[in-house]
Amino acid sequence: MLPLPRSGGGWGWGSSSHSFSSLTAHAVTPAERLADPALEARARAITTELRCLVCQNQSIDDSDASLAKDLRVLVREKLKEGMSDAQVREFVHARYGDFVLLRPPVKPGTLLLWAAPLIALLAGAAAIWMAARRRAGFPATPAKALSEEERARLKTLGVSDLERPKKS
Repeated sequence: MLPLPRSGGGWGWGSSSHSFSSLTAHAVTPAERLADPALEARARAITTELRCLVCQNQSIDDSDASLAKDLRVLVREKLKEGMSDAQVREFVHARYGDFVLLRPPVKPGTLLLWAAPLIALLAGAAAIWMAARRRAGFPATPAKALSEEERARLKTLGVSDLERPKKS
């Protein structure tokens, strides 16, 4: 449930069935939109895949930054010139590099970027596993059995019970 303004004034609880996509603001202004709906849909599909170089974690479709506006206009101009979607993406990619793509290609230069979530997941799982073992009383490495010489030395020191106490 989301608080929504009531028609009679004040706030009320409305249904959360209003999609969150309607709550996200798209920065595309009416002046930027193309007259051809099919071309505009292609432009929107491309601009949602390109990162705002100012905001960094926003697409240029969602960003109000002036550079994002310039890129949105550039994408629309290239589409009007007759470029395919792939050609427009390649043009922007060639100009701004891998960083402009919200989903950069998998290649040696971006491999760590793609592997980082898996590495973090494995490190977290290993940390949880080690903590669970420690909490359960198991050492990380099993203890080596005492040699006869070590047992004899312990007996001379007065240690008679060499067994670990059993847990109940």
